Amino acid sequence: MMDPQTAAQHRQMIDTVRQLAQSEFRPRGLRYMDGTFPWENIRQLAELGVLGMSVPEEYGGLGLPIFDTALILEEIAKVCYVTAMAVLGEAGVQTRVIAKYAPPAIRERILPKVCTGECILAVCMTEPHAGTDVANYRTNTVVKGERIVVNGTKTLISRAREAGMFVIFTRIDGMPGREGIGCVLLDGDTPGLQVTGTYHTMGGENLHEVQFNDCEAPLEHLVIRKDGFRELLTAFNTQRCLNPSISLGLAEGAFDEALSYVKSRQIFGRELGGFQGIRWKLADMYRDIEAARGLLYRACLSADPFPDPFLAAVAKITTNEMSLRVTSEAIQVHGGYGFTDEYLVSRLYRGARYGTLGGGATETLKDLIGRKLMDHAGEPDGILGLTELYV
Repeated sequence: MMDPQTAAQHRQMIDTVRQLAQSEFRPRGLRYMDGTFPWENIRQLAELGVLGMSVPEEYGGLGLPIFDTALILEEIAKVCYVTAMAVLGEAGVQTRVIAKYAPPAIRERILPKVCTGECILAVCMTEPHAGTDVANYRTNTVVKGERIVVNGTKTLISRAREAGMFVIFTRIDGMPGREGIGCVLLDGDTPGLQVTGTYHTMGGENLHEVQFNDCEAPLEHLVIRKDGFRELLTAFNTQRCLNPSISLGLAEGAFDEALSYVKSRQIFGRELGGFQGIRWKLADMYRDIEAARGLLYRACLSADPFPDPFLAAVAKITTNEMSLRVTSEAIQVHGGYGFTDEYLVSRLYRGARYGTLGGGATETLKDLIGRKLMDHAGEPDGILGLTELYV
């Protein structure tokens, strides 16, 4: 595993992002709750190089490890869920798929624009009838000589109206089952590509339905064809570390708000934090955050280049569910004020609700963990063979 100290070389950037988020993103947070894309924040982050965190250096990016990327997302999420999700779109699985699997011509054309914020990326996985059930995807790509033709519908897609390129997981030539899943890239202005619906989320961002009607592209846009489902899962473990890094940031932001509030709020002639019941809440919140942080950082540090799937699943479930508890308690500490849009804790709580749904639902990941444990049960090298799981 990578030595955690290697992140120290990027500490200045993390500190700079923290200062920017606290001084400028925080005051602007409420304006993005209506679905407005946070272009102003994105442009400032592009100037710092943050949008190129997952882009290799030869294409103008920073090529940061997943651990460092997670630390930066954590800082942004402390004050603005919508902005953190927008940055995840440039630092997550879609960028890494292009960097690892796309041919050089596409990488050279797209990745520098990701770094500058000129090209927003959208990953298309969920379909109206199938989310986690990848084996039943109906979107299909047909190979016709040196061209591909894409037809189908994807739903609940982030950044679809802003995207300059779509990373689409699709069936190839109608091959059934998981083995038939591959990945294609389509430019946002491809004829037949339509954004046909908008869903406003409780977290503030908009999600969209996207239709592909005889969308044609050169054959080189078919970037994953053979054993695509396995490649998809491997790359997607990145998302299972970066999604919970946002959850961790939301929880930390809510805790900071709660701590500040109980020190300034006077009730019955004394500081709210002077009551034992409130101090116990703070202690539980802090303990929850630190326990989840340890699991998440360990999963991030396992990346080579993608995180260990078992560790990522454990960390994601733990951090997502922790974030719901902590943000909820932060609202309780604030009393009625915490229930209003004007108070940051309200917005952090709404963002936290997404964590268990995206990047692999909690129930699916629990089953993955359980099956892995059963596979290793009774082995002599540790309790339930857990040491083998971490090698």
